[in-house]
Amino acid sequence: MKQIKTNAARLLEKLGISYQLHQAAVDTSDLSAVTMAAKLGQDPARVFKTLVARGDKSGVLMACIPAACELDLKALAKVSQNKHVEMVPLKEVQGLTGYLRGGCSPLAAKKNYPVYLDASAKNFPTILVSAGLRGVQLELAPQELAMACRGSFAQLTREQADL
Repeated sequence: MKQIKTNAARLLEKLGISYQLHQAAVDTSDLSAVTMAAKLGQDPARVFKTLVARGDKSGVLMACIPAACELDLKALAKVSQNKHVEMVPLKEVQGLTGYLRGGCSPLAAKKNYPVYLDASAKNFPTILVSAGLRGVQLELAPQELAMACRGSFAQLTREQADL
């Protein structure tokens, strides 16, 4: 596959942050982050999906959480100093961020929205997030991602029940 430069990758280069690009074929009937992790041969705990939400005080914000996890809206509301937060309808995501579902990056969106990264990211030397295109992921250190998107770390997911 041809290497693709995305706005997110260009931002990292401009900031002098090293990263690796990973690409996988896209199946538009299954855009889940868990599927992307499997296609890339990565642990789903290291592949982070970017969700777009709206707080009653802050407005639009982004949350990056592990592929297999569920966002805890109450936790996101608390850390973002909102009374409540709700997911942005999918039909609004592209207009707000410039990104399609399945290719939403916490980097280089149309506007610099507040970004919150799940604290579990700090458990890994590197994590993967969307590069801004479906099937293209950026691998970089979580602290450098936080610096690049001016994000902060917080516990954002519900505790997963042991299977």
